[in-house]
Amino acid sequence: MSNTEAFDVVVVGGGPGGSTLAALVAKQGHSVLILEKEHFPRYQIGESLLPSTIHGICRLTGAADELAKAGFPIKRGGTFRWGANPEPWTFSFSVSPRLAGPTSTAYQVERSKFDKILLDNARRLGAVVREGCAVSDVLEHDERVTGVRYSDGDGVEREISARFVVDASGNKSRLNQHIGGRREYSDFFRNLALFGYFENGKRMPEPSRYNILCVAFDSGWFWYIPLSDTLTSVGAVVRREMAEKVQGDPEKALQALIDECPMISDYLAPARRVTEGQYGQIRVRKDYSYHHTAFWRPGMMLVGDAACFVDPVFSSGVHLATYSALLAARSINSTLAGTVEEEPAMKEFEARYRREYGVFYEFLMSFYDMHQAEDSYFWQAKKLTRNTHSELESFVDLVGGVSSGEAALEQRLQAQSEEFASAVENIAAGGNDNWAPLLGSSVVREAMAEATKVQMHAALGEDAEEETPLFEHGLVPSPDGLSWVRASAG
Repeated sequence: MSNTEAFDVVVVGGGPGGSTLAALVAKQGHSVLILEKEHFPRYQIGESLLPSTIHGICRLTGAADELAKAGFPIKRGGTFRWGANPEPWTFSFSVSPRLAGPTSTAYQVERSKFDKILLDNARRLGAVVREGCAVSDVLEHDERVTGVRYSDGDGVEREISARFVVDASGNKSRLNQHIGGRREYSDFFRNLALFGYFENGKRMPEPSRYNILCVAFDSGWFWYIPLSDTLTSVGAVVRREMAEKVQGDPEKALQALIDECPMISDYLAPARRVTEGQYGQIRVRKDYSYHHTAFWRPGMMLVGDAACFVDPVFSSGVHLATYSALLAARSINSTLAGTVEEEPAMKEFEARYRREYGVFYEFLMSFYDMHQAEDSYFWQAKKLTRNTHSELESFVDLVGGVSSGEAALEQRLQAQSEEFASAVENIAAGGNDNWAPLLGSSVVREAMAEATKVQMHAALGEDAEEETPLFEHGLVPSPDGLSWVRASAG
């Protein structure tokens, strides 16, 4: 095909992962093309964010100021009716050990608006964005990915050559098969989510008004996310084996689950379900917890949901997407600049991404394990499946050095769960609403560690402390946070 265009990087997908990577690479002066099959704004789930995305990564990309102007509800933490205590308990981001004040908050976002802000920011930084363009295949030469084939808005098939192709096309990715390996689904998080949107549901009292609310009940748990003063995202998570609860009429199925959960039923008593526009339908998401067994090959990388997703209970989806995009951008920037060879740069990306995924996997297992409703099938099944996760073993060395098999892993997870449950009891008993007791739990400290480093880098830039390698002979972020460099000796 003649007149093939050439870019340094082609990004497939314009969601948070794709637009973040494109922004960070374009910022370094490289040519970047984003191919997005839909036209923004478009609907997406995953509306509750963590502080590091806003005050860390979006500060590095330059999108933070636009997000601040958008008027999204400010999320100060989370409120949970979960675990042994019958009363809801709340944590606040405000006692982050290194960053307090305005950087200890996040947003609840309408993803159609949030994602468009990030995509427009990448465009502002020089990335070329083509919407309505569906990528059908990758181009290869001598075992290396060298570009993509796509159909433009008029249905004309075109080819683009690139030094790197990044698959950021989400959980429905078909391109990830070109990386090699396979997608493995979690047995532990083998869940279904049924969700819709409601107007005029109740709100919690200040300062928790815009917190995410997660409420456990016998069949699973609910999320309740205030997206504005009146609009609320409401979803029920149940085990795959309980699929009959979400079959048939989705309206009746969701209402039956709401009726099972007194707290959510009370919050929705004055509300009506939205039945028009982008929020008008009740949706189902299934088998959404997985990881791909390979994250890169020469010339190609997976970021965000194309690579892995854990579980929505702690709002880690957009964090993992944007964090993986930051890691991938550092690897691409270093390789294109000729300062680090491709293989060590890509290995650093994959090792750090798998480690962060593994940390959240263990954190969320501990979170589920602390629930005490042993007579409930949903929660009992969580206990029974906890020690059958072969896919966890590949992460164990990265997240804690346990490599002696399932028994040691089981003991480790049980200890973490007990430590975490004790921290929650301290919050509930003391009327606290901060992280302080939770930070005594190793599994929470681990989950927050990388996020805090990213925020510090974004806030302090070249004044940030030099990091030490996470892995033997590994790389560290450059002073501006946009590349990898070799750690200084001594």
